[in-house]
Amino acid sequence: MTSISEAQFERLLVTFERNAIHLETRDAYGTGVELPHMAKWAAGEPDDLAWLESWCESLREHVKAGRSVRRARIVSEPLSDYQRWSYSIAQPMVDAGEDIRWVPRRLASSLALPGNDYYLFDDRLAVFLIYAGNGLAMDRVASTDPADLKLCRSAFEAVWQLAVPHRDYQPV
Repeated sequence: MTSISEAQFERLLVTFERNAIHLETRDAYGTGVELPHMAKWAAGEPDDLAWLESWCESLREHVKAGRSVRRARIVSEPLSDYQRWSYSIAQPMVDAGEDIRWVPRRLASSLALPGNDYYLFDDRLAVFLIYAGNGLAMDRVASTDPADLKLCRSAFEAVWQLAVPHRDYQPV
């Protein structure tokens, strides 16, 4: 496994050929981009979500080109503040073409999952996302090891079988 830069990772998010899948397993994250917007939400202040527009535009381009983007979120219930905020901003991404689904953590107990969140691009490259305890991103580690690819694919599909589409998920 090899660390990749943020720029390399950002390139992967726009240059995959067929599909990208993303498994999220944490109840809280702390990305530099998101924290100010979550703080506004927590304070009851409006957010026009303009900061999400570049991601939504990428999603629309992927859909137009016939590529798929799926995200599954394993969440504790009741939802953490982060996940309640995340739920509140998901609809524009869904409208742009990302299939976001939610899995209550209680349903995932018997699933074999990788130890870190990840993206799997075109079933050829896994990128594990390494976070600190406070949710800040620390590293991105790429792997083409067939065992890693198989684990990521099978874990995602097992989670997806339990997942509730965003439009049907009711936050607890």
